[in-house]
Amino acid sequence: MSLLKLLIFHPILMLSAFIGTADGYYEYRMSECVYSTSDYSDMVYLTSLSFNKVVELQFNSTVGKFVGITEDGVKQAERLNKDQALLQGLKAQVDTLCRPNAQIVDSSVRDKAVLPKVKLSSVKQAEGRHPAVLMCSAYEFYPERIKVSWLRDGKEVTTDVTSTMEMADGDWYYQIHSELEYTPKSGEKISCVVEHASSPQPIVEDWNPSMPEVDRNKIAIGSSGLVLGIIIAAAGLIYYKKKSSGRILVPN
Repeated sequence: MSLLKLLIFHPILMLSAFIGTADGYYEYRMSECVYSTSDYSDMVYLTSLSFNKVVELQFNSTVGKFVGITEDGVKQAERLNKDQALLQGLKAQVDTLCRPNAQIVDSSVRDKAVLPKVKLSSVKQAEGRHPAVLMCSAYEFYPERIKVSWLRDGKEVTTDVTSTMEMADGDWYYQIHSELEYTPKSGEKISCVVEHASSPQPIVEDWNPSMPEVDRNKIAIGSSGLVLGIIIAAAGLIYYKKKSSGRILVPN
């Protein structure tokens, strides 16, 4: 399973029912459709029963029966699991409830998705015992849900990573920023991976540590100035030669 599918196709469709009483006690039922693949092949239907905010038992379509969590929930599960018609009906919710609604939700999201603009930059160079810091930023994307991760030599980095939440720009778009602290090693490959509903494949930005970004910018600006200077000098030389060719030299 790719990381992209895990991100994009992992919404949870939820239905809930609330039953309250005059003396303050209440029961609460929540139904969820959880999946992580685009073809919904791993779709799971979950329904749980709670009493006063405590989950007592849960039905999982993969397990095919109720599982009690509390002492009272265990007793209820034993009773409910004897009803085969009930269990079969709940298992069928995968096809009758989950998949149709997941298709509607996913299609509506994909139709409106906007590809993020990704930038990978150096925030701090390594100095002595202090690590270097890279920042990976994703801008102007929609919808809100997105995943930003780091790879070092193809392996996902799970430590020394800090990320902001998805932040609204105020114009329907979002942005997010993630930083990686690391000690540079010769020959290693560091990549930022952005996964979003707008792209069928992960967006991968590789870091080139051969030259700091500030130095690259200075060289680019200097090179541009040098080229411009050569052009101006060449134009002046051509103008001077044309003016000189039209003069008549008179000996003294």
